[in-house]
Parts: sequence; structure tokens; C-alpha cells
Amino acid sequence: MSLDGESGATLADRLNRGCACRALDPERLRAQLEREADLAGLSDEIARTRPQMFSATMVFITPEQKAQVEAIVRAVEEAVARPLWQERALELAPEIARHDPGAQGVFFGYDFHVGPDGVRLIEINTNAGGAALNAVLAHAQSACCPESGLPLNPLALEALEAQWLTMFDEEWRLAGGEGRPGRIAIVDDEPAAQYLYPEFCLFQKMFERAGIATVIADAAELCWDGGRLTHQGEPIDLVYNRLTDFALAAPAHAALRAAYLADAVVLTPHPRAHALYADKRLFAWLADPRRLAALDLTEASRAALLAGVPQTRWVSAECADALWAARRELFFKPSGGYGSRAAYRGDKLTRRVWGEILAGGYVAQQIVPPGQRLVCVDGGESCSAETLKFDLRAYVWKGWVQLFAARLYSGQTTNFRTPGGGFAPVFVIDQPLPGNTLSATLER
Repeated sequence: MSLDGESGATLADRLNRGCACRALDPERLRAQLEREADLAGLSDEIARTRPQMFSATMVFITPEQKAQVEAIVRAVEEAVARPLWQERALELAPEIARHDPGAQGVFFGYDFHVGPDGVRLIEINTNAGGAALNAVLAHAQSACCPESGLPLNPLALEALEAQWLTMFDEEWRLAGGEGRPGRIAIVDDEPAAQYLYPEFCLFQKMFERAGIATVIADAAELCWDGGRLTHQGEPIDLVYNRLTDFALAAPAHAALRAAYLADAVVLTPHPRAHALYADKRLFAWLADPRRLAALDLTEASRAALLAGVPQTRWVSAECADALWAARRELFFKPSGGYGSRAAYRGDKLTRRVWGEILAGGYVAQQIVPPGQRLVCVDGGESCSAETLKFDLRAYVWKGWVQLFAARLYSGQTTNFRTPGGGFAPVFVIDQPLPGNTLSATLER
């Protein structure tokens, strides 16, 4: 199909909606996943147990959308740095969030929906998964349309590993460490059972290539003796935290909690970061002109947030009738939730679920439609073109966007169960395609 005549559409949007090309090179992907001899078979394991982890296509954005994402990230960082923000946010948080360990927190995930009016920030995660997998995926692309001249490496991918190692080194120093940590633990509950366990292995190898001993550990296996955090008798200096118990409240996390509060281990990301960035009640502040004025932000930051953050309200009994009446325009999320768990579109609500939402802890966010991407879905000997939704994720550290990625899906929320869906690399289209190749590209 040719979309040359579609009025007002950007080139990126026309490619997303009209080009179902497949760019993933499976052999390149295998080579990237199995760089280390003891990772042999990882590619086959992912294909067997996680067949929708990687999409075969890519997602396109414009330079203006990229710049808007970066402006929103800078504005959030400016807001969070204000003492008034920290005071108010910590009033909402559990006691452990008042402990300031010095470290910033690695791999924040700023999640956006992309539409004709720009990008909208829908969520911030402080332990966002997928960065290592998306770096591997971006390395495994081949030109889907050679005649188009599309750039395939706009994100300085070769430098990412060095940047991530520097990031962890800096986290160590921000928390008072010297040199480099001697031993790192990548920690989750039952890590081998986690969907993103393959990237734990990739990070372990990254650290080991840098000469840092690294283990992948269940949080329940950690021990605290009052002076050191250990795993199987070996001291742990830094924990790359992938737990979703953001306050370390579970009994199985008691050793990690004690070591963290004693500043005996560097934990990144940590409970304070979650309280300052990821509590969804904070979105009500980011979209409120009066609160932003009280923070004394720059004019550019206020403008970025008011344009880029959807209206959000805390759910309470006092506003229940108004929210129920407007529910078809709202998305309801638990304030401390993650991964779209217990999140509901208002037009899908039943009275029973509405009662659970009113019981407390939810926010109502204006629905912002996600972007759309045409994909080619295998069906045995045939391939059918289908339109999926996509979210845009920016992996961020200290306000710096390190990597963009997309998640393709169908249904109410992001998932890894959609044929043709999964992680997809993001490319910035910063110039027109040469000659008249756009129509040919869209028709392939």
C-alpha cells in the first residue's frame, strides 16, 4: 500500500502503519546472545520458552518525538530534585524510603505512548527490565528495505556496555565506595523462573568480562550477619536489584533490607528511588499547573510536563461518582503497581472490580491511545499483516536517555503473548527517504 497522500502523517508514522517489513536476522541474534561459550543454547531456549520475547520488526519515531521524550525526562528530574517534591513524596512512602543511600538507581524506564500530537508519559518504572535484551536485539537487525537507505545504528550501540559499566561504577562511588565493587549479585525472587532471566545472564557476563565476580541470586539466599551481606559465604558489595517488593517488606528480603539500611551494601535501584519517581500518585502532581508552579520549575520544564503528562487523579470515595461517569476515558492503575498488574481500562470495568478500586490505592489516568505498528505474523507457510499497539520505553540514568526500545502487543496492556509482538528496536527517521522509495517501502 502507498500512504504518500496521507495528510499530516509523519514519515515515521507512515512507516509504522504501512510497512510490515521484517528486519530481525535470527543468526545475528543468536551470535549476540551466545557471545560467551557457556551461553550456548540460550537463543534456542528463548525461542522454545519465550517465543514472543522479540518482534521481527522495528518501530520508527521522529526527531521531534525523541526530543520531546528527552525534554520530559529532564523536566521530571528537575521536579524530583526539588526539596518540596521530595518532602511530599516521602510523606506518601514507607519508612524505608527515607533512607538516602547516595546511589541514584540504574535503569529507570520512562514509558510513553506515541500519537499524532506527540508523546505522552504514562508510567515510570525504577527497575525496568529488558535493556540488555534490547541492546542485543538492536545489534541483530538487517536492512528491511535496502533501497530505502534507512540507518541501522543510530543509538551508538557499541558504546552501551562501556556506558553501563561506568554507570554501575558511579553508583558504587555515589554510595561511598572506592574503586570497583569486588562482587555483584543480580537479585530477584526465584530468578531462574523470571521471564527476563536471560538478561540476568547477559548482565552477569558483562560484569565478568570487566573482571567483577558476579552471581545471580534469589533474595532469600542472602545472609546478614550484622556486618556483611553474603551469598553462600561470599561477601556481596553491590546488588543489582530486580525485585518488585519495592519496600523490601517481605520476610524473604529481610537480610537485604538490613544490609541496605546499615549501608553495608550498595543497592541499585532502591526503595527511595521508587518513592520519588514511580509511585503513580505523583503523576497527579506532574500534570497539575499549580503544583508545578509551587516547585518553581523552569518554563521549559513546566511546558514539557503539561504537554506530555496525561491528567491523573487519585481515586477516592469523594470523587467516585465523577470518575465512574467518566470511566470510559480513564485508565485505572494501582499506585504501587508494576507490569500492568491489576490495571483496568475504564470501559472494561465491572461493578465488582470498581468496588476493589474504590477500596484504595488507585489512580485514574486519562487514556492516551498507544501507537500502532503493522507487523507480519507467521502462520505456517503464510504470513499475515496485522496491526499491533506499541509503547515506547526510554532507559534512563540520572536524566540521560541511554537506549530506546518498543514493546509491541495486542489487548488491554503490554504483554509478551502476542504473535508478532515483543521487544522491538527503535529508529529515528531524521530525513526523507531518497527518491521515490517510500511507496515501494510501504508496499513490501
